[in-house]
Amino acid sequence: MKKILSLLMMVLVLGMLAACGGDDEDTTADPAPETDASSGATQVVVSDEDSLVNGVSADGAWIIIFEDDFSTDQELVLTGEFESKGEPARKLALYTQDEDRNIIDQFTLTAPKLTVQNENTRLQGGTFAGDVYVEANNFSMPDGTIEGNLYFASEEYQDSADLSGGTVTGAVEVQ
Repeated sequence: MKKILSLLMMVLVLGMLAACGGDDEDTTADPAPETDASSGATQVVVSDEDSLVNGVSADGAWIIIFEDDFSTDQELVLTGEFESKGEPARKLALYTQDEDRNIIDQFTLTAPKLTVQNENTRLQGGTFAGDVYVEANNFSMPDGTIEGNLYFASEEYQDSADLSGGTVTGAVEVQ
């Protein structure tokens, strides 16, 4: 009886495997979807000028991470549509942190000009040496420093900014 039951089980298993077998249809995967704010890269770690320029571009990521001081003679523009936790956001993370999110190292990014075109942009935990031009709402700089001037394209942008956690060594004005 056990042999008949075993034989019957093997026939059933083989039948199921045959039914699940492939056919002649093309089973190649669909091409990758176009990158957008939700499916694009979430971070860029700056290692050279190309990674910096790409990171701040519309093809970059919502967070640009620095692991050392960095200088460029290029003017930088934070642009594109990026999100964090379902909200528009962009972050220049000029610091490293421990597992408890305590800042352990801070870095300086030096460039002639940084233009911010993303809503809810944070310049956080380090220093930007150069002038910053803000063309979007809700700019903030928690634990950040701007060694230069901070210009806002309108009073609306300046009024929406939170500069309470940071320092600006130059002028802060609408221009």
